[in-house]
Amino acid sequence: MPRNALKEKLSRGETVFGPFMNCSYGAFIEIVGLAGFDFAIIDMEHGPLSVETAEDLCRAAQGVGLDPIVRVRKNDAPQIQRALDIGAAGVQVPQIETRKEAEAVVRAAKYQPIGMRGISPYTRAGDYTVYGLEGFTDRLNEEQMVIIHVEGVRGLENLDEIVQVPHIDVIFLGPYDLSQSFGIPGQVNDPRVVKGMEEAVVKIRAAGKAVGTFAGSPEAAHRWMNVGVQYIAVTPDVGIFAQACRELLAQLKG
Repeated sequence: MPRNALKEKLSRGETVFGPFMNCSYGAFIEIVGLAGFDFAIIDMEHGPLSVETAEDLCRAAQGVGLDPIVRVRKNDAPQIQRALDIGAAGVQVPQIETRKEAEAVVRAAKYQPIGMRGISPYTRAGDYTVYGLEGFTDRLNEEQMVIIHVEGVRGLENLDEIVQVPHIDVIFLGPYDLSQSFGIPGQVNDPRVVKGMEEAVVKIRAAGKAVGTFAGSPEAAHRWMNVGVQYIAVTPDVGIFAQACRELLAQLKG
C-alpha cells in the first residue's frame, strides 16, 4: 500500500482539500489528482458506486499520487473492513453520535492489538502477499486513517466523550445533516449550525485531532479554515461538472 501522504500533511498542521466522487469513470479521479488536490472521498453513502468500482477508483487515484478515502454507508464492521481492504488511504463513517459508536468504528478499522478487524492478506491493502506477511497489520494500522462524521445534535452533545476515543484521525462536522438535526434542513449558515460547529472545532482541536467539514464554495472553505478546520471536502465531481456546464453555457449565450 502506498505511503499515506494525507495523514502526514495533517500531522504537520497543513490544510488539505478534496472533492467527493460520485462518478465511476476513473479519469475523473485522475484529473482531481493531476489538478493538485490532496485527497478524494469515494462516496458509497450517497453515490451509486459498487465496491468493485471503488477499488478501481482507489487504483486510479493512487496512480497520480492522490489519497482516496472511502465513505461507507453506515457504521458497519463489514463495510468498514471492505473499504480498507480495497486499499483506501482511510475510511469515513457517517452519523456517529456516541463514544460507543466511535469505539466501534476503531474496532472495525484496526487490527489487534487496537481493534478486531478481520485479517486477510490476500487483498489490495495487503499487496496480495507479494511482499510477504511480516508486519503488514501493524503497517496498515499505522497508515490507514479513521475519519468519523459528527453531524447531529446528539453527536454534539456527546462530543466531549467522542473526542477522547483514540486512533481517530479526523472528526468531520457535516453541516447539512446538522442543519436537519436542528430542524432547519439545508440552512447551513443558520447561527445555530454555525455556533454548534465552531464550538465543536475548539473541542476537537483541544483533543489533538484534526477537524473536517464540507465547504460548498471557496468562501465557505476559507471561513472554516480560519477557525481551524484542516480537512476540507468540497463539491462532488457531479457538482463541479454541473457548475462548469452552467458557466460555459452562460458564456456561449452571453
